[in-house]
Amino acid sequence: MSVRFFSSALAMVMTASLAIGPLASHADARAGSGGSMGSRGSRTWSAPPRTSTSPYESAPMERSITPRMAPTAPGYGAMGAAPFARQGMPYQNRHPFLTGFAGGFLGAGLFGLLSGHGFMGGVGGMFSFLGMLLQIGLVVMVVMWLVRRFSGAGGNAGRGMGAQGPARPVSPPFGVQQQANSSPVQITPADYQAFQQTLLDIQTAWNQQNIPAMQQMATPEMVSYFNEQLAALASQGARNVVSDVRFLQGDLAEAWSENGMNYATVAMRYSLIDLTTNAMGQVIDGSSTETVTITELWTFIRPARGGRWLLSAIQQTR
Repeated sequence: MSVRFFSSALAMVMTASLAIGPLASHADARAGSGGSMGSRGSRTWSAPPRTSTSPYESAPMERSITPRMAPTAPGYGAMGAAPFARQGMPYQNRHPFLTGFAGGFLGAGLFGLLSGHGFMGGVGGMFSFLGMLLQIGLVVMVVMWLVRRFSGAGGNAGRGMGAQGPARPVSPPFGVQQQANSSPVQITPADYQAFQQTLLDIQTAWNQQNIPAMQQMATPEMVSYFNEQLAALASQGARNVVSDVRFLQGDLAEAWSENGMNYATVAMRYSLIDLTTNAMGQVIDGSSTETVTITELWTFIRPARGGRWLLSAIQQTR
């Protein structure tokens, strides 16, 4: 009798834990999963200025490919240099898109090694091993050439802007804090419209699990985070569904230019229906009728010479 009672109690506890577990792990399962991630150039580890939309201090970055080079970060307190920060290669000399490309390529190669398929596929025998070394050497040569090419382009762009003089900044509602080694950037009404539309389009692509569409709207770093989050949901037999996304309010926190790239961090408040379902379509988190209101700081990046704004970071507000 005691053994049967213990088994029944254990089963009830396991059932309850399975029912509660998804509710805790799937909260804020929208695009970005309610986290702070991405890169903001040399200001990645600095808190963006407060605005009327986001009047409180923002949360610090939790994930970024940008090393913490400075011993202190304004707004966040003291921070030590990251272990992987290299003295001879500060982030400002690295191209954000090239960094994401190289990191993704090397990550895929390491995954192949860990899964037993080799860096570029199956490797068998001495000749295959030598072939692998030759391929790695070619890849290293191509990456070094790209680094030199993009670094040179970024440097020339920066000198061109200095010769012509920086553009006259537009004053945001609460003012923009300017930092050293950067130039102000003029943000036009068309840019604000682009920010708002990108917010809506990324949520739509997230809902459709459309990674190729996200690649047209976000940096490789951000796409890798979105892909990882979608994969984590799928591995648990869950899916996040967002709908009725509505932009409510937004204003500029700061906009600047560095190393041939323009940056703009915008505080945006929006509402949506955010729910997570299991493989049977049953709701395990959220509501299909109640909307939630979100306030986040989205940073966008584009070449200084012009082009489409791409999402490069999302930060939560406190």
